[in-house]
Amino acid sequence: MDTDKPVVIGISHGDVNGISYEVIIKALADARILDFFTPVVYGSSKVASYFKKTLGVHDFNFHVIRSADQALPGKANLLNVFSDEIKIELGQNTTIAGQAALQSLESATDDLAKGHIDALVTAPINKQNIQSKAFDFPGHTEYLTRKFGADDSLMLMVSNTTRIGVITGHIPLREVPGKITKVEILKKIRIMNQSLQNDFGIRKPRIAILGLNPHAGDKGVIGLEEQELIIPAIREAFDCGMLVFGPYPADGFFGSSAFNNFDGILTMYHDQGLIPFKTLAFKSGVNFTAGLSVVRTSPAHGTAFDIAGKNIASADAFREAIYLAIDVVKNRRMNEALMENPLGVKDTYDENNNE
Repeated sequence: MDTDKPVVIGISHGDVNGISYEVIIKALADARILDFFTPVVYGSSKVASYFKKTLGVHDFNFHVIRSADQALPGKANLLNVFSDEIKIELGQNTTIAGQAALQSLESATDDLAKGHIDALVTAPINKQNIQSKAFDFPGHTEYLTRKFGADDSLMLMVSNTTRIGVITGHIPLREVPGKITKVEILKKIRIMNQSLQNDFGIRKPRIAILGLNPHAGDKGVIGLEEQELIIPAIREAFDCGMLVFGPYPADGFFGSSAFNNFDGILTMYHDQGLIPFKTLAFKSGVNFTAGLSVVRTSPAHGTAFDIAGKNIASADAFREAIYLAIDVVKNRRMNEALMENPLGVKDTYDENNNE
């Protein structure tokens, strides 16, 4: 395993009526970032030209290629995945934008599956206009889980200070209690623990589990899920050698800064985890899909239709998504290299002197 091999990262362009091309261009226009990886944007050179003009960018150009293997290091490569004209309607939810987002995503994931790219960074999609026979999912996470045949996955929100996962993802709030089971909690704990070890290089990660009910149920006074489901799952995980603690009341946990004592935090439902996460790291947060055989990250923000085309979108989160993808790829390569040669011993055998 060549751990020093250049990292090639595919970028799906998301919804063309949002801020995707703005943050992509802003991130790649700083040539220093190209020292760390080779980008391949799955999109449209015509759409890119439109946004360059709209944003007043004159000193940056994409290198247009026909396949990922033509990507050049040190260049912002763009692979045209469709030639049809796309009407750009900034800030609007349109059918053609959804179709273009899906075509980009399918092309990028196909190349990811074939090993033509090492990781995928997805720009934000509109979850309504992308719906079709090919994309009948509430978001990227569920689509990628099915696409790459994973039994399960974990939406993991990552910043410089914390990593927050959700046991139940994109489902209505009224369905959450019925989805909280001991088996499901244990599955997510295992995915988080393995990801923290393999993807983030933390040998003995400490994981906090939050309660479902206010005050983590107050020992059964405010709900029984903690006593009957969550605590037994924590005990079993701990017995298996994982450093898992809780359940902690969600309000006091974040209010007291207790989250700083843990490498990962598992929350029971979407907003329980994402509200504090986006409060802490809205401009720089990254969404990482743990539990997949492939590497996928995304900026934690959405399409931001309200500011599309105004040249005020920050590329910080998109840049951080790229950096995280690079780090995870390198960590996985290092793990594979250690498995192939666990002692790190170089092969010094020589055919002539048999040393």
